[in-house]
Amino acid sequence: MAKRRIKWAVTILAVILILLALQRLLMPKYMSDILEGGMIEEYYDENMDHDVIFIGDCEVYENFSPAVLWEEYGINSYIRGSAEQLPWQSYYLMEESLKYETPDVIVWNVLAMEFNEPQKESYNRMTLDGMRWSMSKVNSIRASMTEEESFIEYVFPILRYHSRWSDLTADDFKYFWKKDEVTFNGYYMRVDVLPAEDVPTGRALSDYTFGENAYYYLDMMTELCAENDVELVLIKAPSLYPYWYDEWDEQIEEYAQEHGLKYYNFLDMTEEIGLDYSTDTYDAGLHLNLSGAEKLSSYFGEILTEECGLTSRRGEETLESEWTEKLAAYRAEIERQTEALEQ
Repeated sequence: MAKRRIKWAVTILAVILILLALQRLLMPKYMSDILEGGMIEEYYDENMDHDVIFIGDCEVYENFSPAVLWEEYGINSYIRGSAEQLPWQSYYLMEESLKYETPDVIVWNVLAMEFNEPQKESYNRMTLDGMRWSMSKVNSIRASMTEEESFIEYVFPILRYHSRWSDLTADDFKYFWKKDEVTFNGYYMRVDVLPAEDVPTGRALSDYTFGENAYYYLDMMTELCAENDVELVLIKAPSLYPYWYDEWDEQIEEYAQEHGLKYYNFLDMTEEIGLDYSTDTYDAGLHLNLSGAEKLSSYFGEILTEECGLTSRRGEETLESEWTEKLAAYRAEIERQTEALEQ
């Protein structure tokens, strides 16, 4: 009887291991394309002692460079960004981050307030699959699922990705055990240039009011930061498109005033920042390239020091050592991308 039980236990364990291996193989690796899907999980490899955490969509992970904040101001920062990150996803990432560390400032980009309901599974996956399992992830999944999605497919991704057999590439085997880092403290670097020309203006909306669900999670973020003695700073990045309406801006300004929050609309500060949309964007104004991101980060670093009270941590041995390595990798990537453009 004991031998039979052991045999069954070994068999069950072997089946579980095989299924886990197949699941790992079939899940998208996000290494050669759609790099955004690999960003969220990189945070867990960090030494979690950040002064500032940025949370939000592409308007944070493509527009701010933590390397500049460190080099110029001694600010240790990280960007927890993902494509089309929705307000509730931002809240639960914020909640999760505060279980690992307590930064002085959390920065949230307000463009996501335009979304009041779940959107697309593909974008959900790029945020949710990379999160570690916790109640924050569970609640984020529940808040994010579209009608076509099921919770069990997040618990067991093999149920969702079992049909990827025909789509497997060399990357799925190369990055089976370990993936390369695709960001620099959450920053996605692009050095190429595509000027902003003929940027479309926003179409008229029937209602400019942000939805109740979006406001609910903004309230949750505000309360969470207050409870943890973290300053929440709201920003609108200087991306020209998607269009940011004056009516939306007025609502955020009013909210910030009512709740004692700082709000910076960098679209109104492009001259002070020194942005030039003929050279500082790589996709016609949707996002900044390296040149633009470094200018914006330099400008925001001054705000963080002078208006948020952050002080330089240069001289801290551990951080200095970590950033020496990170800056070397950062500069190497600049050189690699520049050389690739010249070929």
